[in-house]
Amino acid sequence: MASNPSVSATAGAAFDPVALAVAGVQGLSPYQPGKPVASLERELGITQAIKLASNENPLGPSPLAVESGRATLAEAHVYPDGNGFELKARLAERHGVTPDQITLGNGSNEVLELIARTWLAPGRAAVFSAHAFAVYPLVTQAMDAEARVAPALAADHPEQPFGHDLDAMRARVDGDVRVVFVANPNNPTGTWLDGRALEAFVAAMPATTVVVVDEAYFEYVEENGYPDTTQWLDRYPNLIVTRTFSKIQGLAGLRLGYAVSSPEVADLLNRVRQPFNVNAIAQAAGLAALDDVEHVAKSVAINREGLRQVSAALREMGLRVIPSVGNFVTFDTGRDPGPVYEFLLREGVITRPVENYGLPGHLRVTVSTHEENDRFLEALKKALA
Repeated sequence: MASNPSVSATAGAAFDPVALAVAGVQGLSPYQPGKPVASLERELGITQAIKLASNENPLGPSPLAVESGRATLAEAHVYPDGNGFELKARLAERHGVTPDQITLGNGSNEVLELIARTWLAPGRAAVFSAHAFAVYPLVTQAMDAEARVAPALAADHPEQPFGHDLDAMRARVDGDVRVVFVANPNNPTGTWLDGRALEAFVAAMPATTVVVVDEAYFEYVEENGYPDTTQWLDRYPNLIVTRTFSKIQGLAGLRLGYAVSSPEVADLLNRVRQPFNVNAIAQAAGLAALDDVEHVAKSVAINREGLRQVSAALREMGLRVIPSVGNFVTFDTGRDPGPVYEFLLREGVITRPVENYGLPGHLRVTVSTHEENDRFLEALKKALA
């Protein structure tokens, strides 16, 4: 039977997908990742561009992970282990917990989303710091929950400029707050919290609040007093610790992360987790990467030297640098950063503007090899001249 064109046209004209979307999604702006190298080279007709925008490991993935992932491709027609038995067992052994305390995610970003889907909703609230990781407000708004943003420490704080102010965060927690997000260290500031202060904060949280400590850059930190919060789980059943394989293990392209929590919390997260959310190649590569101690040690060493190199050079240029313990440095250009960013792009160097994090005037740059760091610094000198 032929359709009625007038009815179809009327129905189409009346369709408003935004109005039909749930309230939290209507006002969302998509997460903006760092500009890809291929995209820049196409746009500007250049070659040999370098990406220092997304805090990726300049050494690439673990060679053991590459070998294991490549071998797994031969079985790509078979669904992955939906429970991630082997990887969870290895992670549990590493953290001194049981496998039922591990939740695997398609990157730690997905784990953060699972947490929001489990505990946030209209009438509930989440607390996080100003200048904190962009995913916290995204997942909060998507669930149409209230975002309570605590002001950060002052720009002139002697130790942690723009860092988390735990007192300000604690003051915003009441009976409506179901989730508190703490990044340690934080992206994009690179600031960190010592164990005593952070544990006192976790201990002060009510039993009605889940505390999420996001440790995506955990392996890079070499500061005395920096805690491994997975060791606190026996004392704080409302604690969730998230980690990722995207940074030190160099597996960002495979999307693999996880949470460590109580078995009860993990059970809830697994109820909303999609089946087969972590593919077989990522699971195999992750297993192998955990054994590659040499790759991790090299990554830490090159980052340690790179942090010194980049931070010192930026200060020599008279720029204010936020002290970082991650694999990136955020600095104040002292001017509108847009033209600086664009100039660097034309020089084939991709950095990251962070105005959307409430840091106008600042750029973030990933710490890379000595040669790539030098290339960035020389391009920046030209941009500021």
